[in-house]
Amino acid sequence: MTDRLFFLESEGGRMGPGSLFHIIPVPYEKTVSYGTGTFRGPEAIIEASQQLEAFDGISVPLESGIYTREQIDCSRRDTDVLAKIESTVTAILTDEKIPVTLGGEHTVSYAPVLAHKKHFGKIGVVHFDAHADLRDEMDGVKFAHGCVMRRLHEQGIPLIQIGTRGYSVEERDYRRANSDIKFHDAPQIYRENIFTIDFPADFPDDIYISIDVDGFDPSVFPHTGTPVPGGLFWYDFFRFIDSIPASKRIRGFDVVELAPVKDSIVSDYAAAQLVYNMMGIIARRG
Repeated sequence: MTDRLFFLESEGGRMGPGSLFHIIPVPYEKTVSYGTGTFRGPEAIIEASQQLEAFDGISVPLESGIYTREQIDCSRRDTDVLAKIESTVTAILTDEKIPVTLGGEHTVSYAPVLAHKKHFGKIGVVHFDAHADLRDEMDGVKFAHGCVMRRLHEQGIPLIQIGTRGYSVEERDYRRANSDIKFHDAPQIYRENIFTIDFPADFPDDIYISIDVDGFDPSVFPHTGTPVPGGLFWYDFFRFIDSIPASKRIRGFDVVELAPVKDSIVSDYAAAQLVYNMMGIIARRG
């Protein structure tokens, strides 16, 4: 193909700042607890995107414009990094564009979601993950990858969690104590053939989708920090996305926790295709 998908430092035309989709690379990795390498995820996704077809099987998301911003400097302390992500996302939303955050560990999702809440007044999160990420802290750290959804929920943000299957008693109890956290654990999904998202009546119409690649089965994404067996398969994930009613507006999304390895590009390519397919869905929804 002749078009490069995720342009770096593009200025004019359909790939410039006027593009609908603005990619924010965030190579942040400070609290991973098992496999490492998520800081290489954004670059690997962008590199793999060059090999994708512009036609996603239904439409050409590239025609809406894809602009890749300068990556976030993640050398600073966590609160400074999150503040920078939040300000970047806020600027994109102010321009009425769609922010696409590429991590890095899942901690990075806190900032874009918070920016969405401040911008729209309300935001609901649909969270795909093997883990609930509802711990209060990890090794004394409040802003750790396993705590990100707890921090967001404490900000009054409702959650729907899909594909979860590896979480602690603490997280189970937190769910039980907070009925506004809805979830479909992976065993239930495949036992009961549930592939639609059941939105509560009071769930916001503006939604944000957070995708940890370990929400998928390891046969789809083998290269992630904690590849928990029994996850979602490729087309099943998109059945969930396609079930989102037209009344809901997807305002932004992230893809996190890819941990590239030197001898395989399987997960890198899958992550790039995932990002591109999500763009196509959002563009077609208008």
